[in-house]
Amino acid sequence: MRVHRRQVIGAVGAVALAAGVLTTAATTAGATPSPSAAVIINEVYGGGGNSGATYRQDFIELVNKTTAAVNLGGWSVQYASASGASWQATPLTGSIPAGGTYVVREATGAGGTQDVPSNVIGTIAMSGTSGKVALVNSATPLDCGVSCSTAAPVLDLVGYGAANDYLGSPAPTLSNTTSASRNATSTNTLNNGNDFSAGTPTPAAGTTPPPGTPTPKTIAEVQGTGSTSPLVNENVIIKGVVTAAYPTGGFHGFYLQTQGTGPEPSPSGASDGVFVFQSGSSTPLDADAVVGNYVEVTGKVSEFSGLTEVTAAAADIVDAGEDFSPVQALTVPWPTTDAGRESIEGMLFQPTGDYTVTNTFGTNQFGEVGLAVGDHPLLQNTEVAAPGSPEAAAVVADNAKRAVTLDDGASSNFTASSFSTATCGTRPIPCLLNGDLTPAYVSNTAPVRVGEAATFTAPVVVDYRFNLWRFQPTAQVVGPDNATSPATFENTRTAAPDLGDINQLGTADLKVASFNVLNYFTDLGDQDPACLAYYDRDDNGVTVRDGCDRRGAWDAGDLARQTEKEVSAINALDADVVGLMEIENSAKFGHPRDTALAALVAALNAKAGAGTWAFVPSSTDLPSADDQDFITSAMIYRPAKVMRVDRSRALGDQSGATQAFGNAREPIAQTFKKKTGKGDKFLFVVNHFKSKGSAGPFPGDEDTGDGQGASVTSRILQAQALRDWVPGVAAEYGAKGIVMAGDYNSYTMEDPLDVLYKAGYTDVGSRFDPTSYSYSFSGLSGSLDHILVNDHALRMSTGADHWNINSGESVAMEYSRYNYHSTDFHTALPFRSSDHDPVVLGLKAFVK
Repeated sequence: MRVHRRQVIGAVGAVALAAGVLTTAATTAGATPSPSAAVIINEVYGGGGNSGATYRQDFIELVNKTTAAVNLGGWSVQYASASGASWQATPLTGSIPAGGTYVVREATGAGGTQDVPSNVIGTIAMSGTSGKVALVNSATPLDCGVSCSTAAPVLDLVGYGAANDYLGSPAPTLSNTTSASRNATSTNTLNNGNDFSAGTPTPAAGTTPPPGTPTPKTIAEVQGTGSTSPLVNENVIIKGVVTAAYPTGGFHGFYLQTQGTGPEPSPSGASDGVFVFQSGSSTPLDADAVVGNYVEVTGKVSEFSGLTEVTAAAADIVDAGEDFSPVQALTVPWPTTDAGRESIEGMLFQPTGDYTVTNTFGTNQFGEVGLAVGDHPLLQNTEVAAPGSPEAAAVVADNAKRAVTLDDGASSNFTASSFSTATCGTRPIPCLLNGDLTPAYVSNTAPVRVGEAATFTAPVVVDYRFNLWRFQPTAQVVGPDNATSPATFENTRTAAPDLGDINQLGTADLKVASFNVLNYFTDLGDQDPACLAYYDRDDNGVTVRDGCDRRGAWDAGDLARQTEKEVSAINALDADVVGLMEIENSAKFGHPRDTALAALVAALNAKAGAGTWAFVPSSTDLPSADDQDFITSAMIYRPAKVMRVDRSRALGDQSGATQAFGNAREPIAQTFKKKTGKGDKFLFVVNHFKSKGSAGPFPGDEDTGDGQGASVTSRILQAQALRDWVPGVAAEYGAKGIVMAGDYNSYTMEDPLDVLYKAGYTDVGSRFDPTSYSYSFSGLSGSLDHILVNDHALRMSTGADHWNINSGESVAMEYSRYNYHSTDFHTALPFRSSDHDPVVLGLKAFVK
């Protein structure tokens, strides 16, 4: 079907690219030779390189009988012997100018003295006397014997000599010194015998334009079949249908796709889509660059951060002035290799099947959402496989196959800041530059979270920028309404942990939890002149950046916002004992050590009711404040449900510079039992091991690249010290059950945790909730937060749940990004109260 040059794009099924626009699919008509064909075979010669020949090669010459250039992309010339049915093909590229000729040079022989001037070079060895030559509208070899002259893909056919297939009658038998040429006016009566005469070969390849002159090319020729264009720095003329346009947001260009292409990729392996960048970003996008228009573009080919593009001035983007066939969105599965993705770069694509959100960290900054093909996010390899193992390598390979990023059709950096006084003027440094904007895909009413299913309701364009394969919407998506989003997202938020997971083996009598409170400091940045801040869009400090030992909130307002989220999350946990990580060690600031902890408990009780919560006082086992870190671990509990047994404990004799906890927080412990009724004593231990981000002092602490990050030896030593210390404390207080919670900074299959597994401890998170995780980093999910139990505590366990309120949420919801955007995303809800997810374990009070 042909449509007017301003008809809109064909789409898949009932999906339209613009509201209210009905789109139709193109059809492909059969070819078969026609006396009115635009391009026909003009000359055939098979004696090249033979004895007595002048030319060293065989050739086939084509002629364009029309007054307009004709694109040959995707076509081929093909040859079979006089009686054969096995055809060989030479693919064609480029175009023939109006009234021009195009020569395909074929196999070279030992004789002859001159090379055939050519536009394309093939390798087919043709007979010098009898054979069959066809012009075909695809590169697929023909599969026919005596019926090719009427086959649908064939545009023209010449049978010469004793050929068994021809149009009308065969052309003359040839020799080493004669070719079959059409009569003077390139007559085409569909009778080879009448239209061709034998004579001296006269190959006339199209002339080469002067250097720098734009030459007509297909989009496929511009893209090529490799990772970069074969025509970089060349000036070209291309035509196509506009499939996506970005007049705002920084792209300042549009996507162009060859008319009539889709829903399958080209068998040539070259893409039929390309990005057109309009130079002069301060000027409006060209008026013809509207989705659905058929345009001609003259410009220079280049590569921009891995993306093939054609740069054109506005004057060089014009309406093509022709009718055209619409394009259809590709409906193939997302390719698993870079080569497969290169073959569809720049083309309209309709994602089908399962897609899962795997990364939301870049959403706040760049308006992009990391996706994984399939029903689960990408995984940290050491979460599910031993470090350095073939299984771990297989996870990395699987991640590469499944990853793609949904972009917003813009290059805006929504959190861009400057450290330059020239930019910031008298404003605090760093100053936020784009605070008047709102990133796409960030919402409290329709949140986009790691682990959620993404459903595509409209096509996208396959794009590659800044080292990532991307889906670009056909128009910029603008937050917070996200009206032009091509995808919708499942909302997986829950108001509380999953009781089904917690009560898998019966109703829990008690619940314990692990929760990282994200540098909860009550000694604030604005109280120390040495502290430097991160600033919001109104130049108010939000969090401590550098310059001092304080962390977390900048001033009282920021602390209030942080506190209300922490309180909301902890109260909703409905746990009876909670281990806390990353809370201020107030002793380092000259206060009683539990000052910040007491403030958090007071806030919890203000919301939940007086006396609901209490904290476990810091142990006298701890080393001097000089040997402690500025952040510490702590415990809170609900006195109505559990009671403390004796004093709190700590592993306080391993904090020297070369000892196990010289670069980590000391483990703390407290024995508990159910407040009323029969109950087993259990020892609750809170841990916070050395982070992966920097190397500790021990051999092997350097990052070896096995997936465990830096400081593996430090964490192994910490696990060994914990293993050796805990049983004695439990025995001292008669605690049969041992429950060790915390941020181990180790994924589930890593070496530090293996120390504890071998000592008889079980990770209840992976036992009871194996497909959910507590942390997301670089788009990979895994658990750094674990609750480990001994055999008796495992018998007490009823189930466990990772409550995914933090790691999968956009950081825009965090108190530390308050007032970064023109939309206020802050709420008192628990979502993004931290960067780690809490883990909750249900326990029976007593087991035999």
